[in-house]
Amino acid sequence: MKKKMGIVQFPGSNCDRDLFSFVTKKGYFAEFLWHKNSFNESDFEALLLPGGFSYGDYLRAGALAALSPVMTSVKSFAKKGGPVLGICNGFQILTEAGLLPGALIKNQSLRFQDQWVDLEVSSSGTYFGKKLKKTIRLPIAHGQGRFYLPEFDLKLLQDNDQIWLTYLDNPNGSMANIAGVLNREKNVAALMPHPERAIEDWMGSKDGWDFL
Repeated sequence: MKKKMGIVQFPGSNCDRDLFSFVTKKGYFAEFLWHKNSFNESDFEALLLPGGFSYGDYLRAGALAALSPVMTSVKSFAKKGGPVLGICNGFQILTEAGLLPGALIKNQSLRFQDQWVDLEVSSSGTYFGKKLKKTIRLPIAHGQGRFYLPEFDLKLLQDNDQIWLTYLDNPNGSMANIAGVLNREKNVAALMPHPERAIEDWMGSKDGWDFL
């Protein structure tokens, strides 16, 4: 039986259709989940929060989306062990919702950065990306992608193997070169780079293909 993945849509999401195409190319079923609605959690194998500018990044990127009605169902799904993946703005939303540690703040350059980056896979303990190579290449596109958390919490993150991906050449000033993290239970994962934009040779890399 095919897996069914839910793609959460917010006002301002702009990578939702890219993710839908990625999911269906992988041979799974995909369904959009609107931000105002709850959903039947048992219907889904995994949930995906796409990139974009939810609510226009008003206040802070992801801050208003984290309060959307759909997030009650997302939190419940995650609490029961359901796999959840956030990409770029999805990462920001998951941190604002308290499902992942840390915060995403303005890039050190204070500029929006759109470029390719090389990454090291630091942990494979997650539902997503189990077949990834040790080093991968993906694109980034963000203005608030600089990962930050207090030093004490960083030590906990390291001790619990919650650092998922790190930049080989840190483009935005992220603490400890962090590009992606996991929750303690390893079922919630997120990254700032875009795997859905690196699934075909013509895109510049196929390293995103193995994230799902």
